Amino acid sequence: MNDEKKLILLVDDDVDYLFQLETMVKNLGFNVMTAESQMEAEKVLETTKPDLSIIDLMMEQEDSGFILAYRARKKYPDMPIIIASAATAETGYNFDLYTDNNKNWIKADLYLEKGIRSDQLHREINKLLKI
Repeated sequence: MNDEKKLILLVDDDVDYLFQLETMVKNLGFNVMTAESQMEAEKVLETTKPDLSIIDLMMEQEDSGFILAYRARKKYPDMPIIIASAATAETGYNFDLYTDNNKNWIKADLYLEKGIRSDQLHREINKLLKI
C-alpha cells in the first residue's frame, strides 16, 4: 500500500520549518524527501523524480527557489512545483505567477505564503496531483 503514496520533495534552508512541513505533509498521507538547500535538492533531482516539489524561495540566494524550480521544470516538465515563501511578508513584493511576463521566468504552478494551513496545503497538493 505504501508504494502508492505520492512522493513530495520539500526544500527549505530553515530546518525547523522544514521539519514542521515534513511532519504536516507526512500526516496528509504522502511520502517525503527533504533537502536543506538548492544544491542539495538538485542532487536529489538527479536521481529521483518526486510527484511534486515544495520549494522555499530564499535559500543560498534570494532567488534560489526560482532557479531550482526552473532547473527542476527543465528536467521534469510535468512535475508540479509550489514555491513557498515568507518573501511577501518580508519584502512586501507579491509574486503573481499568472501574468505572462512572470510565467516566462517563474517555473512554478503555485505560490504560497508560509504559514499555510494543513487543510489548505492538502487541497492544493491534491489539485496539482489531480487526486
